[in-house]
Amino acid sequence: MDIKQYMQQVGEQARSASRAMARAETTDKNRALEITAALLEQSMSALLAENQKDLDAGKANGLDAALLDRLALNEERVSGMAEGLRQIATLPDPVGEISGLNYRPSGIQVGKMRVPLGVIGIIYESRPNVTADAAALCLKSGNAAILRGGSEAFNSNQAIAKLIHQGLTEAGLPSDAVQVVETADREAVGELITMSRYVDVIIPRGGKGLIERISESARIPVIKHLNGICHVYIDDQANQQKAIDIAFNAKTHRYGVCNAMETLLVAEGIAAEVLPPLAAQYQSEGVELRGCEQTQKILADVVVATEADWDEEYLAPVLSIRVVTDIDAAMDHIHQHSSGHTESIVTESYARARRFMAEVDSSSVMVNASTRFADGFEYGLGAEIGISTDKIHVRGPVGLEGLTSQKFIVLGDGHIR
Repeated sequence: MDIKQYMQQVGEQARSASRAMARAETTDKNRALEITAALLEQSMSALLAENQKDLDAGKANGLDAALLDRLALNEERVSGMAEGLRQIATLPDPVGEISGLNYRPSGIQVGKMRVPLGVIGIIYESRPNVTADAAALCLKSGNAAILRGGSEAFNSNQAIAKLIHQGLTEAGLPSDAVQVVETADREAVGELITMSRYVDVIIPRGGKGLIERISESARIPVIKHLNGICHVYIDDQANQQKAIDIAFNAKTHRYGVCNAMETLLVAEGIAAEVLPPLAAQYQSEGVELRGCEQTQKILADVVVATEADWDEEYLAPVLSIRVVTDIDAAMDHIHQHSSGHTESIVTESYARARRFMAEVDSSSVMVNASTRFADGFEYGLGAEIGISTDKIHVRGPVGLEGLTSQKFIVLGDGHIR
């Protein structure tokens, strides 16, 4: 197979399909999602059989238990994929929404209309459910999608793609609106991220290494986040029980996610009160604590935190703790070490909460809440394609609206200038 020629064909088909999707009726898009959801449930056995091929190959290639778990499908996960499609079908359609329509002194009306981005290329690893989720979000937002999943999930992704194509066709929409790249050759990724004639935006989902490679090599705008170094700052005017509950949840609710807390900052005026009971809870969960010099004076058996620890996304039961002078010192630490994902302050001071929200420059900033809420579903977006730590064009959880843009519209009645 000539990869360059094949990818050019995929791009041409996607561009053509994107024009049809941009004018598609909401009822047709929803119908495609509903049909595909039903097909996923009806094809359960076939999907699990294809997934087993991937699992067998993964075991033979030495994939570790965590990767095999991410790769695996079962009845519950397939049902979850179907339910996800149905939930997206119930969400408001952002395409065509007009906002800010106002009369100008000349008599014309000027506003903005929300429109699809066009063709979205999505590159991801391991989880086959991303194929269904990404396709559904792109479809509902009126875009065409080119999906390139990991080679380890090749059979699963192709099986899901066939059902999506069937759903699109039965709903009267072009099957090329969602294309899953039919080769595991890495050269296809290199072509996809440079096809600026056909692709409008690239979204990489996976580990930091993958996202860095894509960002460095792409000739197309990339919506990304490299890592999630999230902080919770416990202010000396915090409610102690709130602080303990929030800091414990932010770290231990799930370890391997980008919105888990990786560094805990504690004001020195409250550190001796809040750290011992909090450390006891962490240690009961097997969390390794790494602390600064002041932390070590308060807590026994704490590993020394190095400078590298403040910049580490552990994605594991490991936590760095730093005692800071005050809110200014906490924000200085965040500005130096944060990845721009999510930060939270625990305080009963309205003034300090306002300062933290205004001055901390991350995609999500929280007051008296766990960082684990940084999630599209929790934010009311229904679903997300990922979380962006970029500042343009979308920031934070990327839902349907994040997969659209706006254009100016002008309404007149024979007006001339």
